[in-house]
Amino acid sequence: MAVASQVLTSEWTKIRSVRSTVWTLGIAVVVTVVMGAAICLLVKNDFDSMPVRERLTFDATSTAFAGMGLGQLAMIVFGVLVVGGEYSTGMIRTSLAAVPQRGTFLFSKITVATLLAFVVSLVTSFVAFSVGQAMLGADLRVGLGDPGVLRAVFGGALYMTLIALFSMGVAAVLRSPMLSLGILMPFFFLISNILGAVSATRKLGRYLPDQAGQKVMKVVTTGDDVPYGPWGGLGIMALWVIAALIAGYLFLKKRDA
Repeated sequence: MAVASQVLTSEWTKIRSVRSTVWTLGIAVVVTVVMGAAICLLVKNDFDSMPVRERLTFDATSTAFAGMGLGQLAMIVFGVLVVGGEYSTGMIRTSLAAVPQRGTFLFSKITVATLLAFVVSLVTSFVAFSVGQAMLGADLRVGLGDPGVLRAVFGGALYMTLIALFSMGVAAVLRSPMLSLGILMPFFFLISNILGAVSATRKLGRYLPDQAGQKVMKVVTTGDDVPYGPWGGLGIMALWVIAALIAGYLFLKKRDA
């Protein structure tokens, strides 16, 4: 127990002492809130000119999270840097020499990073929602007490945290920040969108981590035939994360630093 406590403290010191990881979390907050507020303001100004169908299915909660796409970019970078940064600098050899129990080492790093990511994500989600509703105005906004809204706001925090966790698992497998980002960025911002937009692959795209996880942030249903609900989608995303973390642990355990 003493060893685990010391390793946790060490990992906390590493994360907070590296400026790049701190900056990425700050960027995640700013871009998510600012972009969401800007989109909400645009929607408010153009709402009366929107088609009737779009007005009837308007989701004030998910609109406030319109900046989450850019926010998750910063969370991906954070997750990759937390795990992959030591490989790029060569510090991983020193870390594993100090903590030869690789499971303890990886678990401690991921635990500290996850707690930090969750706190930042929780603040981001609630602030983005509050600012977004203020921009929408009295006629369009919803409150935390409305059906499904609190679930969506809390789910937004879980979504961003799981994005960071998935990135940590991938970085542990690939051991290179550049390679990890080179795969994760196209995966989330290009491949996933293409698969979700093309009719032939749309059903497959629904089970990708980002598309499944984003379901938890929606309050208004649009009559789609997605075979899972908000928590089911988040559960699918969690399975992706678990698989990535297990793979990361196995690769760390079997390979030399």
